[in-house]
Amino acid sequence: MNKADAAREYLSTLALFEDEIYLPAKADVSKPAQPVSELRVLDGSLQPLPASLAELEQQIKDCTRCALGHTRTKFVFGDGDAKARIVFVGEAPGHDEDQTGVPFVGRAGQLLNQMLSEADFDRKDVYICNTLKCRPPGNRDPEPEEKATCRPYLRAQLSLISPEIIVCLGKHAANELLGTDLPMKELRGRVIPWEGMQLLVTYHPAYYLRNMSQKVHGDADFKLLRELFDKLN
Repeated sequence: MNKADAAREYLSTLALFEDEIYLPAKADVSKPAQPVSELRVLDGSLQPLPASLAELEQQIKDCTRCALGHTRTKFVFGDGDAKARIVFVGEAPGHDEDQTGVPFVGRAGQLLNQMLSEADFDRKDVYICNTLKCRPPGNRDPEPEEKATCRPYLRAQLSLISPEIIVCLGKHAANELLGTDLPMKELRGRVIPWEGMQLLVTYHPAYYLRNMSQKVHGDADFKLLRELFDKLN
């Protein structure tokens, strides 16, 4: 039998079993599979939830739903890594933030940057925002109706970032997320489970600027934050 006849016989035999021959699909080994992070959509978030933080900012940056929208200089959305594993939530923008549109850039922000660095964090790797997006006149405390107006915005931010740790900077942030009026002395230094995340409460950096002898508590809280973060890795 010549080679041509042998080839025809082989192909004819192969055709008899073609329904039973399974060839594995070629695996894509060009890059390892990346873990998919779970999006935690919080109750009370803006609905429908925008696709990204950038889209959310564009959607709400001209908000005038409360009186602060008419007195602000700039809307202060947030700053940092959109996929950060740690989010800091403060109270409200101050004068410097109102001028720049960036949270925590004044003296309190400079102290926050220092405390982050002392705990071996880089500001660009976390996300920072406030319960309010506009400055209350005279830096007064946020009013309940103002926090209620901004609540869907904050919850949408947290949903889109879906961090693993949230740090509340001060009583207003802690009370807003936890829904409690407990004093700071009963909240700070504790790790509190919240919406599938870990929540840590510490004093606002502005408090330490007025009471530098109390910064030892902030140092302890940021040390605890470092320990919590290291356990995630």
